[in-house]
Amino acid sequence: MSKLSEILKTSKSMPIEKEVVLNLFCTNNFVSEKFELFFKSHDLTGAQYNVLRILRGQKGVPANLSTIQERMVHKNSNAGRLIDKLIVKGFVKRNICENNRRKIEVTITSEGLDKLTFVDPYVQQLEEELIHGLTEEELILLNKLLEKLRE
Repeated sequence: MSKLSEILKTSKSMPIEKEVVLNLFCTNNFVSEKFELFFKSHDLTGAQYNVLRILRGQKGVPANLSTIQERMVHKNSNAGRLIDKLIVKGFVKRNICENNRRKIEVTITSEGLDKLTFVDPYVQQLEEELIHGLTEEELILLNKLLEKLRE
């Protein structure tokens, strides 16, 4: 019996294609749950962390909502709502563009940068723990295969 069969509590055999897809779902859930628990303990969500990293990468240059949305890992996240929550936490600020009053620009605050500086080493540690059993060759192959799936 495969580990997937144990997770799904089934002894039925399934086509390899189905097994691979279910394995991807289970792995995604496993990784997501680890990160969700971690971020929750730091009063963040994964999507909020993603927005903060995007804004840090702007190096002080404001970003509009569409730029943030395009660069997000979770494309279905509501960037406007995420920004609102980060404003309440003091991690970002929103400005109205002087040239186009309908355009909203967002920048990360020093508090947001401090939060990332604090959290980043723990994120790196969690990433390393999740992949610790894989060799560098396996990681390269896994990356190639995952990218091939998305093509």
